[in-house]
Amino acid sequence: MCHDGSCEHGAAARPAADGHDGAGVLDRRRLLMAAAAGTALTLAPVSFTPARAAAGTPKGTPADGDVTRTVTGHLETGAADFVYLPVEVPKGVQKIAVEYSYDKPSVPAGTPANSCDIGVFDQRGTKLGGKGFRGWSGGFRTAFEISATEATPGYLPGPVESGTWHIVLGPYQVAPQGLNYQVKITLTYGAPGAPFKPNYPPTKAKGRGHAWYRGDGHLHTVYSDGKRLPSEVAAGARQAGLDFMVSTDHNTSSSHAVWGEYADQDLLIITGEEVTTRNGHWLALGLPAGEWIDWRYRSRDDAFGRFTRQVHRSGGLVVPAHPYCPYIASQWKFGYDGADAVEVWNGPWTYDDESAVDTWDAGLAEAVRTGGRWLPAMGNSDAHSEPQVIGLPHNVVYADDLTTGAIMNGIRAGRNWIAESASVQLTFSATAAGRRAGIAETLTARADAPLDVRLEVSGVPNGTVRFITDEGQMHQESLPASGTGTVVWRTTTSLAAYVRAEVRHPMADGGPGQGNTMGPALVWGPMAALTNPIFLKRA
Repeated sequence: MCHDGSCEHGAAARPAADGHDGAGVLDRRRLLMAAAAGTALTLAPVSFTPARAAAGTPKGTPADGDVTRTVTGHLETGAADFVYLPVEVPKGVQKIAVEYSYDKPSVPAGTPANSCDIGVFDQRGTKLGGKGFRGWSGGFRTAFEISATEATPGYLPGPVESGTWHIVLGPYQVAPQGLNYQVKITLTYGAPGAPFKPNYPPTKAKGRGHAWYRGDGHLHTVYSDGKRLPSEVAAGARQAGLDFMVSTDHNTSSSHAVWGEYADQDLLIITGEEVTTRNGHWLALGLPAGEWIDWRYRSRDDAFGRFTRQVHRSGGLVVPAHPYCPYIASQWKFGYDGADAVEVWNGPWTYDDESAVDTWDAGLAEAVRTGGRWLPAMGNSDAHSEPQVIGLPHNVVYADDLTTGAIMNGIRAGRNWIAESASVQLTFSATAAGRRAGIAETLTARADAPLDVRLEVSGVPNGTVRFITDEGQMHQESLPASGTGTVVWRTTTSLAAYVRAEVRHPMADGGPGQGNTMGPALVWGPMAALTNPIFLKRA
């Protein structure tokens, strides 16, 4: 993909008498060729009058005040992923403001309608993974502003330096009729205000040493497409009984700079990003505050590995999110090389999650067979706004302490289980010949030695406990109405290479659970808790 300004230009902008720039209709064949090649499209630049200097500048040029230019254009179906509108920003500008709109014609049922995102890069350029990123709001906002002192949520405050800025349109859905757009750019001339001072959260809170810590690793605020303020998200995390949370606004690091105000010794706030590509979403967890990860690529562009390495160099984790989400551009297409964990449970339990767990479980069996790396499971709420519940679900992570590094290490090692709420408690272990192993650990025993798998659980009234191995479900047992119980199952290392536990709610209507054609209906319903495996090895 071309992101450095060297792509083919569209029709030249023609200044009109009313101060508008008419971009014209882009050549359909060139546009389709650009999309097929995976390239971006760069339009003709928009220029502004330089600010009036102290002396020697012609009269009529602005010193203070606003100047506006408007660009209109049309994109055909098959448009490039990203359309760049260069804006020549002169010296003496203290604020840039952008508004945009696009038409939404009626489309036949089952046909994608027009949807177009927006963002901006500054004079440092649009190179993939470069330093020019200044903000992204996707389709959540129709306008934004940037100055040295402040910026619209999703955007990074800082000086409006002279040079070529690029407004980015992301037409991820284009109707058969095409997409007509309008972009209005307003520059405000004058002296810059006081510089913005970021307030990043600390990387340590008051922990309990080696302990299990609860946290939600996928949360959104008004800094991307959420409707909760950071203060409301932090309050929701505390109300859910969490020890930590991760901020993962889409495609921007802008919220990192405000979280320090809401962190305290009782809540570790970890900075991250949800990287939203055209072929799936992934979580970059544990990023250094202020670090941004690029999203402008598809699986065919062979760029994913570059950015997973960037996250790993920073000590963070790469976690494919909701891999079976049916929405456009949300299903995971990059494979799992370079991933540190996978989000198998996203929000309230659905069939998307059933598919994710099944795929993850098959990967466990393959890792055992080949001796390769296994991928730990995570669960997160992905909460954006009411009534979505923060902490439904969340991770219970065994870590050395309540620090960003220790939590990341615990998840990376798979030392976590997933709970729908803080009311669910469990302990999962396997014992043989006086030895014991817990979640993500390996128990070695003779092939014929008796081995006991034990789950102690509370908080799931009338629930169903399932023990699952590389052979499938090997034991199922019901919990009493109190929701508290202990389930023990005996096996050997000759019969099971790993074992993991699920705790399910009963079906809400009392009917059958997940269907099958090989026997009686299954009676378990939505997930209440899910563990990573214990590995069983023959001595």
